[in-house]
Amino acid sequence: MQIVQAPRASAVIYSLLVNLKNKSPWLMPANICPIVPIVFLKARIPFKFVDISVMTLHMDLDQAEALIKKHEFGGLLYAHTYGEASTPNEFFKSIKNGSPELTIIDDRCLCVPAIELDLANKADIQLYSTGYAKIVDLNFGGYAFMRNNIHYQPAPLSFNPQDHEDVEKSYKYAVSQQVKFIYQDSDWLDTESSVLPWSDYRQQIETHLAKSLEHRTQLNQVYATLLPDEIQLPNAFQTWRFNICVKNKQQILKTIFSSGLFASSHYASLANIMDEDKAPCAEDLVQRVINLFNDHHFTLDQAEQVCKIILESLA
Repeated sequence: MQIVQAPRASAVIYSLLVNLKNKSPWLMPANICPIVPIVFLKARIPFKFVDISVMTLHMDLDQAEALIKKHEFGGLLYAHTYGEASTPNEFFKSIKNGSPELTIIDDRCLCVPAIELDLANKADIQLYSTGYAKIVDLNFGGYAFMRNNIHYQPAPLSFNPQDHEDVEKSYKYAVSQQVKFIYQDSDWLDTESSVLPWSDYRQQIETHLAKSLEHRTQLNQVYATLLPDEIQLPNAFQTWRFNICVKNKQQILKTIFSSGLFASSHYASLANIMDEDKAPCAEDLVQRVINLFNDHHFTLDQAEQVCKIILESLA
């Protein structure tokens, strides 16, 4: 097993994709972070979105399996909705048995970053991020545990921070307005910034993780205590952010923001934005879910104020 590092997790994906001999399309969940399919667009690897399952909120494995039986795919990128960490190892195993050439990335960027390889994990690549707004937020860094038979070579690219800003603006506009995202290639992806030696990087992850989890536990305690049980997602989904499902989402968000506070609305279905597909379950989830902050940007007092606003809106 090899450990690879890059300035950000998307640079790991890009370097992997441009080195692949197989240029067939990949499958990924419709509620993936938009930067992931944009990396595929940059690497000129086609992709197809799969809806999420109502039961698990992750990629619908039956739908993915049916597609793999019908068409040739180069790979499958599995992601963990809101960082819920369970891994469909039996599914990965079954897919690898039927299509040994297919590459599986287990995208764990919203999960608690592991510093050891998970030996039970049947994916070819276990990918983690310590970038902005992740559980360990170092504002840089992505890394992966990767099988030795995978040819990985860091891909050097020119980088312009303004181009990165423009790409972010562009996809955020497409998502907020529900219009088609038109990709224009530019120097938006940083693959070249220097990375820390693994031992130093690992040390930073361990140090920051302990503080991050302690703070999240305190804020989650406020949310779990003050908010009604029936609007809370199961506990396994509550580490990256604290997630609630409500009917009047937009009204609640508006009130939170007008009070000078924050919450977020991740992750929209990209099926109709970056493809011609439909993903009704992913679309339904994002209509109802609000992600409440529990990171170092948010205080206990702010969490209590947000709960007060939500309770008043529900009443």
